[in-house]
Parts: sequence; C-alpha cells; structure tokens
Amino acid sequence: MAKRPAKPKKPVGGAALRWANAFVDYLRTECHLAENTVSAYERDVRRFRHWLAGRKIPQLTIAELSDFVAHLHQRELAPSSIARHIVTVRMFFRYLQLEGVLKDNLAELLGSQKLWERVPEVLSPDSIERFLHAPNKYDPFPLRDRALLELLYATGCRASEISNLRVIDLHLAEGFCKCHGKGNKQRLAPLGVPAREAVEAYFATERSRLASVSSSPPEWVLLSRGGRRLRREAIWVLVKKYAARAGLPETISPHTLRHSFATHLLAGGADLRQVQEMLGHASIATTQIYTHVDPSRLLKVHQQFHPRA
Repeated sequence: MAKRPAKPKKPVGGAALRWANAFVDYLRTECHLAENTVSAYERDVRRFRHWLAGRKIPQLTIAELSDFVAHLHQRELAPSSIARHIVTVRMFFRYLQLEGVLKDNLAELLGSQKLWERVPEVLSPDSIERFLHAPNKYDPFPLRDRALLELLYATGCRASEISNLRVIDLHLAEGFCKCHGKGNKQRLAPLGVPAREAVEAYFATERSRLASVSSSPPEWVLLSRGGRRLRREAIWVLVKKYAARAGLPETISPHTLRHSFATHLLAGGADLRQVQEMLGHASIATTQIYTHVDPSRLLKVHQQFHPRA
C-alpha cells in the first residue's frame, strides 16, 4: 500500500512573524542592546517561531513550552545556548504582555537550564609570547596584526570591542584606551608598554598605507586592506591563523586572549573587583570563574594572610 504523502508544514509567518520583528526592533531601539546581543536574541526567537509551526502564541500551554525546551535538547544545543533560548522566550513573552497580546507570561514558569560549569581555555605566558610574535615580514600586514594581538591581550577586550576601537579612543602616552562594550557601556582598558610600542609601529608605517585607500580619513584603529574597519570576523580569522602558526590548539579564539588576560592578572595578585572592572562584567559572578582556572592565586592569598599558613 502506497504511503500517504506527508502533510506540508504550515507556513511560519502571520502574527508570530510580526510580533517577532517588533520584539527585535524593541530590543534594538528601546533597550539599546549591543548589536551582537540583538542578533543572538533574533536567532533564538526565529528558532522559536519556526518551532511554533502553526501554533498560536496566546493559546500555548506550559506543557507545549516545555516541549520547546525538549526540542532544543534534541537538537543537542549546548546548555548555555539552551539557557539563552529560555531567557529569549521569557523576554519575548514579557514584551507581548506589555503590548497587550498576552495576559500572563507562562514562559516565566520554565525552569532555568542548569549550566555546566566550564573552565575557560587559558594560554600560558610562554604560549602567549609565541602567539604575539607569530606575525612575520612575509605576512601582508605584520605590524597591524602584531598590534591587533597585543591589543587583545593587553586590554582583555572582546573582538568586537577591538574592531570598534577608534583613534580618538587611544591614549598611548597615558597608557590606556577607551573601550565601548556591550550596551555601549564605556570603560577604560590598560595598555602596557609592548602594546603601545606595537600600535606606534603600526601607525608609523602600515596604517597610513591602509588609510590612503579610503576615500576619507578612517576613524578606526585597525584597518582592512580596503581602508575600512577591520571587522570582527576578520579578527577571528587572523587569530586562528597565528594560533596555528604558533602551534596552539585549533580551539584558540580572540576570547582565549581575554580569558588569559583575566587569569594572568589574578595569578599575579590582582583584586577580583579590579579585574571585573577591566573586563566590563556587570556581575562579579561572571568574573569569579577565573578563580577556578589558577588555584595558585588562592594558595598565595592563604600564605600571605592566614596566621598558620
């Protein structure tokens, strides 16, 4: 007996699509979230919208919302990604409450995903040295790339923050730069002597050559071969390239330098609150994970302050 053809899924659109688009506009214009954060929420709400497949949001039950979480588990998403999806749905439903679409926010009843504690990957000081010296004269723009790597490690900034760093944000003589973080929050990031020297060498030669390609003087510190801002994606590619050249694992990313920055500061005796401020973390709980990376810091504190150490 011939199988009956499967019914085509109902097209995803209509009210759910309009509400989702309005929600993303709300995050961008009213909440003033960083563009990368908005993009992440947009992806999450798109996945939720596709999962709906014809279901009507005002008629959803808590059992059905739990099925959505089960669906995420079946897709084998990371626990952190599942947790973010749950937060996104909660925020989306809260927005629909504000707009009068929903009376109650059933998404608040969804249990929070228990995150696995993941210790970040950190490079040793010797590995950092090999990494920072990986660019050589045979690369297209070795001085720019050396400045990029030095800035990432010296400041602990995210790739997007380094990409958006402007010339007016640099204060080389004073040894710091102004960083524009998530939600456009500003903070001061330190610049050590090696980083300042690398930036000065890049400005003295390659940057003027890269800037000359642009139709108007570019405001960004790090420029592409076309004289435009060196994008976050390009920074990732360069970091991967030089990590491989230095013989480091394939998992190395720009965030590895951020993790190494924080861990090395704490290992050297820096206060956790100071590291929190330099990283731009809203909560010190986010910074505390670095105390698990290098237990020698706790041993030093114990030996210094405990009367029977």
